[in-house]
Amino acid sequence: MTSTRTILGKLNEQFDESVGVRKLDLKPVLSPVASLKDAGRRPVREFGKISIEQVIPDPDQPRQKFDEDAVDRLSKSIMDKGQLAPIRVRWSDDLQKWVIIAGERRWRASRLAGLPTINCYFQEGDLSHSEILEQQIIENCLREDLKPLEQAKAFASLMELNGWSCKQVAEALRVQPATVSRTLALLKLPSDLQAKVEAGSISSRAAYEISRLDSDEARRRMAGAVIDRNLNPTETAHAVRRKKGRPCPQSRSTKESIRTPEGWTVTVASKKKGNYHEIEHALEYALEDIRHRINNGIQAI
Repeated sequence: MTSTRTILGKLNEQFDESVGVRKLDLKPVLSPVASLKDAGRRPVREFGKISIEQVIPDPDQPRQKFDEDAVDRLSKSIMDKGQLAPIRVRWSDDLQKWVIIAGERRWRASRLAGLPTINCYFQEGDLSHSEILEQQIIENCLREDLKPLEQAKAFASLMELNGWSCKQVAEALRVQPATVSRTLALLKLPSDLQAKVEAGSISSRAAYEISRLDSDEARRRMAGAVIDRNLNPTETAHAVRRKKGRPCPQSRSTKESIRTPEGWTVTVASKKKGNYHEIEHALEYALEDIRHRINNGIQAI
């Protein structure tokens, strides 16, 4: 049974507490000084891990094809070193999943590697379809992952969504206006020629020159000549100009390349127009210089 003395003692302590009297030293304890390596660092809500099954590709992603060998190599690297860079994702209420904005190749490789979770940067706030497309194009263009026709279709989508001109698309994506206009020109080609560009039978630069012809029939004939004669883009441009009845610009420079059986390529170039006697003189001069370096024990770079 609690004594009267004990009860009065507790009451006195509570009274002293109420008027600010402290029997204990309750000075605040300061936290230790942060390590220099932690200076400026802070936890970020937008970064973290999530189940890889909660992440899906964007069905509207402009890049549709992925090199399986490249994905396989990246998968082996992830198994060995882990995922070195997070992917960027956004939440979709319609799909009830996190949708990839950038990093689908890393996601594919991580799945192939059997990772249960994946590191992500979670995009906060809503993005319009146009903003998502812009980010995806920039991501892929900077890494040169989009094929020419994928780029062309993505540029066209941005123009349609925003009512933009070629120049406005170029400004938004920080690329040259000529890049946008030449890429869009590929969409003028008939589907069978687009397929040849997609397969790599015709380069995108040569395809642009072909697109400048007036009819699909003329374009098909020129494409056939490009493939049969293995014309490079400059030769294709000259062939197109001749087809349209325009004179080809005269070259004011000289460039000759000679490939040896061992795989070496020797190139002689000049900003002025030259002949083979001048090329021979240049090669003899270069040969004397090479022999001088050999005699003096100079190592090739």
